[in-house]
Amino acid sequence: MNIAEILSAQARIRPGAPAIIDVRRGQTRTLTFAALERDAMRGVALLQECGLRPGDAVLVFVPMSAELYAVLLAAFRLGLTAMFLDPSAGRAHVARCCALQPPRALIATPKAHALRLLSPALRRVPSAGEHMAPCAPDTPALLTFTSGSTGRPKAAVRTHGFLRAQHRVLAKSIALCAGETDLATLPIFVLANLASGVCSLLPDADMRRPATIDPAPVIAQIQRHQPTRAGATPAFWERVLEGCQAHGEQTRSETSSSRTLPSLRKIYIGGAPVFPGLLRRLQKIAPHAAIVAVYGSTEAEPIAHITAGEALTDEPAVVRSGRGLPAGDVVTEIRLRIVPDSWGRPIGPFTREAFEAMCLPRGEGGEIVVSGAHVLPGYLRGQGDSETKFTVEDLTWHRTGDAGYFDARGKLWLLGRCAACIRDERGTIYPLAVECAAQAHPAVRRAAFIAQAGQRILVVEPHGHAPVNWMPLRQSLAWAQVDEVRIVRRIPMDARHNAKVDYPALCRLIVQAKKKL
Repeated sequence: MNIAEILSAQARIRPGAPAIIDVRRGQTRTLTFAALERDAMRGVALLQECGLRPGDAVLVFVPMSAELYAVLLAAFRLGLTAMFLDPSAGRAHVARCCALQPPRALIATPKAHALRLLSPALRRVPSAGEHMAPCAPDTPALLTFTSGSTGRPKAAVRTHGFLRAQHRVLAKSIALCAGETDLATLPIFVLANLASGVCSLLPDADMRRPATIDPAPVIAQIQRHQPTRAGATPAFWERVLEGCQAHGEQTRSETSSSRTLPSLRKIYIGGAPVFPGLLRRLQKIAPHAAIVAVYGSTEAEPIAHITAGEALTDEPAVVRSGRGLPAGDVVTEIRLRIVPDSWGRPIGPFTREAFEAMCLPRGEGGEIVVSGAHVLPGYLRGQGDSETKFTVEDLTWHRTGDAGYFDARGKLWLLGRCAACIRDERGTIYPLAVECAAQAHPAVRRAAFIAQAGQRILVVEPHGHAPVNWMPLRQSLAWAQVDEVRIVRRIPMDARHNAKVDYPALCRLIVQAKKKL
């Protein structure tokens, strides 16, 4: 059951094929499957020398690189739990995570080791032949932490069995084919690539902040290595689009192919809402690519997917009536239901009959709940389970915190976060539905919908600084009963991926702006 078995199998099947291409100190490196396996075995020997044993947690501070995956393979082989957290979240967050799961060792770059000088919790962590530890399906393999919006981070545990199930679903849903080269920006997808014989081209960029990367080196990598597929967040693709546009403006005398990425045949986008406008722009720079928006979460990836063609066909309905964001077909390996939105309050347990009676019919919006082999059944030591999990007899279900519904065709649509729902005397409305419609306006770069003091406010971050008559936009959103359109220089987004509206920060910004008037 050890997940490292299916990863190392590729070293036997295609030892000389490239497994990972990355950039180190400005130089491109290519590591074959056999070389990655050798590096992993060196890691096994080193970790054994440190006295680590199956079940021990090791904290990993290694950037996305060939070294990271050698470390992961070594940890998996020994039955260790690779533990990841975001040090930029602050010393208090690091301390809480280490208290929740004390690591037995720290594996880090020299720069990351310097964090030990700043964090007492890290200072307490010790630095740290053929072997494959026997693992049960429920043996922990990966441990990651949420940002802890309540001050108490939750620890998501991915077991060896879970990773195997997730790989099977990903390999099918995103059509992984051995021998392909994938521009891989999401660490978990590199594991799926390694298990499928796909070469991972790691971007020459700091993927901790995808919204601020320099796109030029990434575009140069794509043009040099000619990957056939790529997957990333909307923020990453926005930067690539900006880079292609800038490159095109500098090469107007050349052919249009210099402004496109013709090698790409498959593009996957996820991790945040994927608006139709982004899909349309991606089609222009990747004219030969089949573009797919993937809906999922840390606890369940993937959940559903939709092609750009389907999403753009549904766009008029999105703009006209605020139906939300189309997410398409639910993957066959997952069970998905819509239940009444009671986010913030625990629910269950239920009998099978009571649960089925509670589930909402097609066309009626509510909270999205899922269950399946690649859905995390719980968090470390149960912290966070009460608000996000419930049982139906002996089956655990996960509450995504997202609102949505099934249309008459059985397709899934997203309405936004349950916590952002607006309920007032005029009814119930989810912000994402309004934001999707607003972002179809050519002058709108980004939009957010909030309520303050009984007023429904559409906040707009415009393209450029030219004056715009916003009345037509407001009139087109009559169904949303917008009281005010407020223009801001920048809508606050989540700090890590710059992909999701930070509604509390936005509300504070609007309040502060009103005080200045």
